Amino acid sequence: MKFNLILIFFLIVSCSSNYTKLDNRKPYNSKGFAYIYNQEDFKNKIIKLNMDNEKLQIAHNSLSKGSLIKLINPKTKEYLVLTNISKTEFPDFYKILITKKVADKLNININIPLIEVLEIKKNKSFVAKKAKIYNEEKKLSSKAPVTSVKISNISKIVKNKKNVQNKFYILIATFYNSNSASFLKKRIIEDNSNFDVKKLIIKKRNNNKTDLISGPYSSINSLKNDYINLKNFGFEELDVSINE
Repeated sequence: MKFNLILIFFLIVSCSSNYTKLDNRKPYNSKGFAYIYNQEDFKNKIIKLNMDNEKLQIAHNSLSKGSLIKLINPKTKEYLVLTNISKTEFPDFYKILITKKVADKLNININIPLIEVLEIKKNKSFVAKKAKIYNEEKKLSSKAPVTSVKISNISKIVKNKKNVQNKFYILIATFYNSNSASFLKKRIIEDNSNFDVKKLIIKKRNNNKTDLISGPYSSINSLKNDYINLKNFGFEELDVSINE
């Protein structure tokens, strides 16, 4: 699906960094699901890189080999800094390819492998020689770059301690006014007849920004179709929230 020049200009002006592209001015920052490596997927050519699940290894589809990457568990705030071993292809739904050992170190839920990926510029003061987890870190730097769409674990504590069914949402874009969100919602409805319009939600934040969200989805599999659909529509980065 191709956007005309007017729409592209409109979104660039109105949207808070929605059609995000890698550039040299700020480090890559995105949140989503990690692809946890397994040998069978490599044998079946689902992924092209052979990795060792007993080692701390990661690979990205757009960052170059040797890039320093900070991986963060959005639930626990534990993080791990590793060097990207390869620029490789893997299913587009995922943000990064990691080994089982990385997932274990970060205490990532294998069934819901939420992760934040942050590129660290090597000319910055912080340069990691070895991967290490800092459990004491509870908050990311306020200077971390803001992406067009966010992923965060905002599960609420339930007093009766019963398990809450996970509900996922795609945060499509963030705008500075509700009219822009309404315009994009209308455009998605008009140009994408397969999309369930009932899932499109306009939500205002306390900071006067407005989000266009799609959801809820009861499982990762149910989310995938719309995620890929929106990617094909023209969005380069889409992130996910859980139990919003």
